[in-house]
Amino acid sequence: MLKSLRLIAALALALHLAACASLDASQASTPVSVRILAINDFHGNLYPPGGGIRIRDPHDPHDAGKTVMVPAGGAEYLATAVKALQRGHENHVFVAAGDLIGASPLLSALFHDEPTIEALSLMGLEMSAVGNHEFDAGVTELLRKQNGGCHPVQGCQGRPPFKGAGFKYLAASTWNTRTQQTLFPAYQIKRFDGIPVAFIGLTLKGTPDIVNPSGVAGLRFDDEADTVNRLVPELRAQGIEAIVVLIHEGGFPTGDYNECPGISGPIVDIVRRLDKAVDAVISGHTHRAYVCTIDGRLVTSADKYGTVVSAIDLKIDRNTRDVVSAKANNVIVRDDAYAKDPQQTKLIAAYGKLVEPLAQRVIGRVGGAFSRETNASGAFSAGQLIADAQLAATAAPEHGGAVIAFANSGSVRTALQPETDGTVRYGQVFAMQPFSNNLVTLTLTGEQIRQLLEQQWRDDNSVGEFLQVSSGFNYRWAAGDQGKRVVPGSLTLHGKPLQPDYPYRVTVNSFLAAGGGGLRVLLLGRDRKTGMLDVDALEQYLAAHPGLTPSALDRIQH
Repeated sequence: MLKSLRLIAALALALHLAACASLDASQASTPVSVRILAINDFHGNLYPPGGGIRIRDPHDPHDAGKTVMVPAGGAEYLATAVKALQRGHENHVFVAAGDLIGASPLLSALFHDEPTIEALSLMGLEMSAVGNHEFDAGVTELLRKQNGGCHPVQGCQGRPPFKGAGFKYLAASTWNTRTQQTLFPAYQIKRFDGIPVAFIGLTLKGTPDIVNPSGVAGLRFDDEADTVNRLVPELRAQGIEAIVVLIHEGGFPTGDYNECPGISGPIVDIVRRLDKAVDAVISGHTHRAYVCTIDGRLVTSADKYGTVVSAIDLKIDRNTRDVVSAKANNVIVRDDAYAKDPQQTKLIAAYGKLVEPLAQRVIGRVGGAFSRETNASGAFSAGQLIADAQLAATAAPEHGGAVIAFANSGSVRTALQPETDGTVRYGQVFAMQPFSNNLVTLTLTGEQIRQLLEQQWRDDNSVGEFLQVSSGFNYRWAAGDQGKRVVPGSLTLHGKPLQPDYPYRVTVNSFLAAGGGGLRVLLLGRDRKTGMLDVDALEQYLAAHPGLTPSALDRIQH
């Protein structure tokens, strides 16, 4: 009897051990599932952006040219969407690809983008690449955004002292030339079920060409792919095989928000040059939404202003610790599909109470909307409006004596969509011109103006961004070699050809006057006179021209 009991006990133990071994083997063969939620180019849009996102008409999906605008975005809805997309995924992380701040609407910009940093921290953002707009107010101010503290000039405005970001900025390719250290950590490692995943953060190499030079003084921006490839051996030495890149650079697809036909742009070459150890790339900068496979790697982008969240699902082998599959779905943050997050509502209301009187101030009435959509020549009505406003503000001899004004497209952040009776409020005007750049009037010769227009095209033949031109100035451009795109003899001012050696007074904003945007010929401008802020010039112009309507887009010909 005793032998039988011992035999039964031994058999039971053996069965138990076999079951445990089978369970352990089964668990070891099951990949670790990781969900990454990603955004990019939020630009302080705490409120839903006007217009939302444009997508292919879902009711007529076979007509690629038929699109609709879907109301989407804003911090309140984005926070709820993030929580909903995390639900059911034990292993998750919320990341971003830069330009979270800068070029922001009044609600955020008036408080130096502290409300946006607070909002994103509150919704659980863990890490972000540094975008070019993070440098709008300079390196010292960006460091304050990360570390906290009151603004050095205006102090703390109406709320408890600013604590800094609850997430980590990453900047693998951005170096302080004095200390020979990266401005922020190159990468962050997060473990999921014990498996490490490295997230490398990168700012685009061309940042110095598109920001105010003073904002990046003392910094060096290395090649994006070379930077990542140098880090791969270091990560592998730590036993890390799963690598995700967060990069503030992007591409231009021809398809809808959740696909990727015909993608072009810098991101394509960068991804093709990346070490094969990189498993996925989360991109931004171009304000486009796409889900791509480039060189066998998943590449995503989530539009702009919080209108889209990229939901990326990785499966990681427990033995090799490497990614075995990666897929993504771009989810529109539809304002009719998600409730407002109460914590975000409370935060926005606190700042909104302070800014509301200024934002709601009526500055004038117009006779129509001024669009941000460019035509084939590169012109758009909102840009022409701003160029005209800047010329008007600096035309008088005592204000600069300008005869031409140029506005860079990137400085015009939104369309001007008046209320139904044409009313325009200060908050709308600030949203169009949020950088607080001063106007600078300087002297260029006719030949230097031609060179300025040629510098709109970069060395790789891509267009940086078209300059919007003021009334009375016209020119024509055509496809051609570098430096030979402006049609000879086509530059005119009030119908008269520009004379190559004649001096003309030209107004630009302080960003361009410092050689921003790669338009370095402006550094040669003489007899500089600094004027009012660009947003003040626009306000003044609209107030002085009641009933103003968009002008014809015929100043630039192609």
